[in-house]
Amino acid sequence: MRKIAIYGKGGIGKSTTTSNLSAALSNLGYKVMQIGCDPKADSTKNLMNGKFIPTVLDVMNEKGDDVNLSDIVFEGYNGVLCVEAGGPTPGVGCAGRGIIAAFEKLEELEAFETFKPDIVIYDVLGDVVCGGFSMPIRNGYAKDVYIVTSGEMMSMYAASNISTAVNQFKNRGYASLKGLILNAKNVEDEQNLVNKLANEIESEVFHYIPRDKLVQISENDGKTVIEKDENSYMANVYLELAKKIVNE
Repeated sequence: MRKIAIYGKGGIGKSTTTSNLSAALSNLGYKVMQIGCDPKADSTKNLMNGKFIPTVLDVMNEKGDDVNLSDIVFEGYNGVLCVEAGGPTPGVGCAGRGIIAAFEKLEELEAFETFKPDIVIYDVLGDVVCGGFSMPIRNGYAKDVYIVTSGEMMSMYAASNISTAVNQFKNRGYASLKGLILNAKNVEDEQNLVNKLANEIESEVFHYIPRDKLVQISENDGKTVIEKDENSYMANVYLELAKKIVNE
């Protein structure tokens, strides 16, 4: 079972990238589970026809110990298994602790043993890398980490912080940073800026995703590009990313 964590600043297109990657991997014949680790709980909606699924935390709050896998794992586009950790009401409680509780519940219910996915992808908010948000990289959940960034200053700043967090745990045999995924925002000199960042953090630009209006059009329909138009140029961009990750 391959376990991957994809980090990035909020609003950078991390969930868009992750859901298109999951869809592409499913089209390549892999059984994929995508776990959203963001309090907004919107990681998987483009795999679920634009619908928000119940979060692990919400179901736990509602049903207590009487939670079944069918309450928290949902089948989306092309059989992709979708899970949203969820988070507390804004201003009440800690989102990081919410992720920890959700992960523990998935373990308790033996989600991986039951569904046996080939690839598990954690989609993790990277604005802060506190205890809960660092769970995928420090507790052995994920082996490989990719960071989605653009050439925008705050996005690159977050990417640098995430890289530092990953390196903190590398020596303990935990996850390692495989590279940056440049999700272009058409910032001036963007590729050079991100290449420079990659050199500074001793990594590389693993894949380049150009800006394309088809991505937004697809999202407005509650779909990934892969589902909306699998023969499009952008679908091929995500398929190439999927193939590169599989062959790593």
